[in-house]
Amino acid sequence: MRSVILLLLVAFAVLAEQHGGNKRLAKRELLLRSKRRWVLSTIELTEEDPGPYPKVISQMFNDKTGAVGENHKYTIGGMGVSEPPMGVFRINEATGVVEALQAIDREKYELFHIKFDILDRITNQKIDRELAFDIEIKDINDNPPKFLQPLINANVKENMPEGYLPVQLQAVDPDQKNTSNSKVTIKMVSQSPEEPKIGLKQLDSHMAQLTFGGCFNFDKIKKYKIIVMAHDHGTPVLSSSATINLHVLDSNTHPPMFKKKEYQAEVQESTTKNDLLRVAVEDKDTPNTASWRAKYFFIKGNEDGNYKIETDPETNEGVLSIIKGKDFERTTLTNVEIGVENEEALFVCKDGSPAEGSFKDSINVTVKVIDVNDPPQFEKEKVDIYRKEEEAPGKDLFVPNVKDVDSDVTKIRYVLLKDPADWVAVDKKTGKVTSTKRMDRESPFVDGNNVYQIIVGAIDNGEPPATGTCTVQIHLGDINDNVPKLTNSSLVMCGNKVNKVRVSARDADMHPFSGPFAFSLGNKDKFAAERWKLDPPYGEEAALVSLKPLPYGNYSVPLMIQDQQNVAGHDTVEMTVCDCGDGDICRSLNPRSVSPGPALIGLILASLLLFLLLLLLIKCYHGRGLASNSTMPDEGNQTLMKYNYEGGGASCMAEPILPTKAVDVTDSKMGAKTSQVQSTTRLETNTYSSAFSTMNNNMNTLGSQRYADTHKSRRGYSMNSTWGSSRMNTYMGAQGASSMYQRSSSLGPYNNIGDHIEKKMYNFDDRILEYAPQTYAHEGNGSGCHSLENIAASSQDNLQFLEHLGSKFNKLGGICHEAITQRQIQY
Repeated sequence: MRSVILLLLVAFAVLAEQHGGNKRLAKRELLLRSKRRWVLSTIELTEEDPGPYPKVISQMFNDKTGAVGENHKYTIGGMGVSEPPMGVFRINEATGVVEALQAIDREKYELFHIKFDILDRITNQKIDRELAFDIEIKDINDNPPKFLQPLINANVKENMPEGYLPVQLQAVDPDQKNTSNSKVTIKMVSQSPEEPKIGLKQLDSHMAQLTFGGCFNFDKIKKYKIIVMAHDHGTPVLSSSATINLHVLDSNTHPPMFKKKEYQAEVQESTTKNDLLRVAVEDKDTPNTASWRAKYFFIKGNEDGNYKIETDPETNEGVLSIIKGKDFERTTLTNVEIGVENEEALFVCKDGSPAEGSFKDSINVTVKVIDVNDPPQFEKEKVDIYRKEEEAPGKDLFVPNVKDVDSDVTKIRYVLLKDPADWVAVDKKTGKVTSTKRMDRESPFVDGNNVYQIIVGAIDNGEPPATGTCTVQIHLGDINDNVPKLTNSSLVMCGNKVNKVRVSARDADMHPFSGPFAFSLGNKDKFAAERWKLDPPYGEEAALVSLKPLPYGNYSVPLMIQDQQNVAGHDTVEMTVCDCGDGDICRSLNPRSVSPGPALIGLILASLLLFLLLLLLIKCYHGRGLASNSTMPDEGNQTLMKYNYEGGGASCMAEPILPTKAVDVTDSKMGAKTSQVQSTTRLETNTYSSAFSTMNNNMNTLGSQRYADTHKSRRGYSMNSTWGSSRMNTYMGAQGASSMYQRSSSLGPYNNIGDHIEKKMYNFDDRILEYAPQTYAHEGNGSGCHSLENIAASSQDNLQFLEHLGSKFNKLGGICHEAITQRQIQY
């Protein structure tokens, strides 16, 4: 057993050794390096090569081709072949010769990145690794330097100092950088006109700037033309040019000069006047520019600030005005010296170079003051007086002291020019101001500083009269003449949230006659004391607190409010206690919703039911009244046959002698009533058809009644009417016999019938047509008489035949009479 195990161990060791040796062999083979086999000649390309094309530029070799014999091919890719620009290179698959197919512009493509491969022709697999390199294009001087702006238009001020001009020149050359082909030099070619001398300074290899020395003269030359050139240093030398048009702008090179040197003017003393005098200047610079617009100023003569001078922007003139009057007694003649300059500083060119210019022209203006009547002068133009408010009238407030240099002071009269509250009076001769009413500090005529202002005027007797004024300011001291009052006496308390509200008071008086206040419940109202309290009761405001929950509603709470001097004011708080819900406004004060709630809907339904019940009661009441005017139906003959005759009448319808009225006959106990009415609104005949039936099992009666009624107006009836009735009854017995009888009756005045018909007429339908046909189901043979119009209504018949109608009718009459008696129907 041991020998078997030993043999197995030896076998495993041999296998492991063999497997490890294979791994080491594979690793040595993997790390084995091989040399590249590509061989190629140098590839050189010059831009814009004239050819001819295709042109051989190189040939590729690979020493691995011997291992595969002739079964290989060369391929080329990259720029110029499979990438833009296309169609520049190609290679011979068999020989590896590389050819250029066209000329190349180096300014577009400085180099080409190309790739070479050698493939097996049969398997199309790579025999060797890919060879990739860049081909640089050799530059030639085929581009001249060019200015970025070949034409430049620039402006330059006439007063520009010597040095650089605001014109920069920049030229670029697209040839290869840092070579002589791209090196640029810029220089002047020409200048017209030649003065002042304009030069050029090159700042770097591609930029230069114009310079000049001297002065521009806008009056002589307004435009310069300059030509510059830029050239490279390649072979051959290439160049280009640019043109600069230099425009000279006018500057202040001419000072303004007054057209006149002396001016005179007159003005009345103590008066102001605009546009007293205009002075004109002449300026040779361009109009409406800063170098042309004049700026006037005072040199002397305006030390007191009596004058003002401005420039008219349209005419460039100086406008002299008097803004403070002159006193004739102090001066009668004034000399004013005025100078002028431009808004832009003056530029002067001296000996071909800029120089400072400070020349300013000036003139003298003589102003003569004319004497006029001077107004009286108060010793003080504003006087302050201090008084207590509510003083008794008649107090002397102010006595003026007035002087007049050219009038008699005793002839001056005084007037009030301002007294808005009419509280004072002034003595016309002395000017003494006296109070005529009590002055209230809280009056709206008193300003926020407790000052009441009046103006007193003094008028002399000169020609024309002159007026002097004095302002008197009366300072009113406060007294405790006002009681405290509530600022808001209508309050709302949300009873579902809080139990108190704040009440605030104010007092028109000043400290110490105002707040803080003492609040208390007034009038010793025990009901108020049981419901409310004030906490705290002192201060500018207090809290009105409810002592117990109050029902929602309105409450009046009397309050007494005392100021610091215990002067009390009585006021009442109108309190509304309500439910505010989640907000701060009473729900009852919220706008009503347009959507009805359940309560509103229920109220509407209840109202409708009540209205229907009322209508039912009215109908029952009137139905009982109508039943009293009803006519009993005729007796039946145990046969139910319904006739609703609505056929048309004769072409000529005879007018009845007496107006008749139709009545519905109703028997509530028998439970049958049928009435159909057709009516018109003009003078015409109406036809009524009524069918009566009973529900008694022992008796079926068919009654057909027709009533003719002639009337003139639906609403106009006579209280006395004649009722004409024609009845046609057909009785059919077991033997099929029939009998017909005609009854004609004439009744006297029946007021109840007239009232009944008048009420029924309101229910008629005006839309029913006259003689409208109607089809009914056939229920047996009808009467032999197809029309009742041939039956004459005799007015001579009476009602005695109704007393002997036979045994059958007597039985029916007894039943109806019993029903009438029970329902108390009158007829």
